[in-house]
Amino acid sequence: MAFTAKDVMALRDKSGAGMLDCKKALTDADGDMEKAAELLRERGIAKAVKKEGRIAAEGAVGAYVCSKCGVGVLLEINCESDFVSRGEKFHGIIDDIAKVVAENRPADVDALLGCKLGNGTVKDFVTNQTAVIGEKISVRRFAIYETKGKIETYIHMGGKVGVMVEAIDYKDGAEEILHDVALQIAASRPSYITEAEVPAEVLDKEKAIMLAQMQNDPKNANKPTNILEKIVAGKMGKFYQENCLMDQVFVKDDSKKISEVIGGKFKVARFTRFEMGEGIEKKSENLQDEVAKQIEAMKK
Repeated sequence: MAFTAKDVMALRDKSGAGMLDCKKALTDADGDMEKAAELLRERGIAKAVKKEGRIAAEGAVGAYVCSKCGVGVLLEINCESDFVSRGEKFHGIIDDIAKVVAENRPADVDALLGCKLGNGTVKDFVTNQTAVIGEKISVRRFAIYETKGKIETYIHMGGKVGVMVEAIDYKDGAEEILHDVALQIAASRPSYITEAEVPAEVLDKEKAIMLAQMQNDPKNANKPTNILEKIVAGKMGKFYQENCLMDQVFVKDDSKKISEVIGGKFKVARFTRFEMGEGIEKKSENLQDEVAKQIEAMKK
């Protein structure tokens, strides 16, 4: 499989490794981006990356909770500039559409666009607001929770990151703790709630990468594979601490784990974390080239 200079740059952005290392990894992986990323990790050149793709699109994440009906919504809407994304008008659009999601529980974005809003549909509303704001607006994704438990949301940096958490077996007076859990998820990006949720294939892959890293370390040249495998098993605790919410160190007090902070106040049933623009590639142009294009367009 062939690869281009753009692929090398993409791997560099994803892994943080040098250009030559990325080119060699892609060559060895026959152009397979995922395999090349694994090779870089195995060679100790790059760390594991949780986020796929660059975070580049503008927009914001918003939330809406109807406590009476037990429904929570986390919603991402994109626009073209950071200036617009920070405006009250744009956040008002997010709030209006989030309420429609809560009221209608659409299956996906296409279904949402067909829902009624004002005198038309959500699609009509988005089109009209695009004309008002002067930038393209698009509804990217949303999550809906419907529960008899309690829903907490947390929006960080004006919508750069949004989190929604569902708690069950909730005991009164635990509002601050639940809010801290939402903050923890925003800051520490867990992928799972408990160790038991981690799929076996994910664990096997992580162990294989760790083993390859150790085998490539000259210090372990004389150690047999079975000894290295035991060392890898011991290192999995760090993987759980980074990826499992209950094993994570509390961001406000590093002497405690989240499981200790929660105690018996409630159980985390599920959570959703949106990072604005995650996985979307933003078009980038050299300023000089952009000006030249505009001048050329004016001549026509």
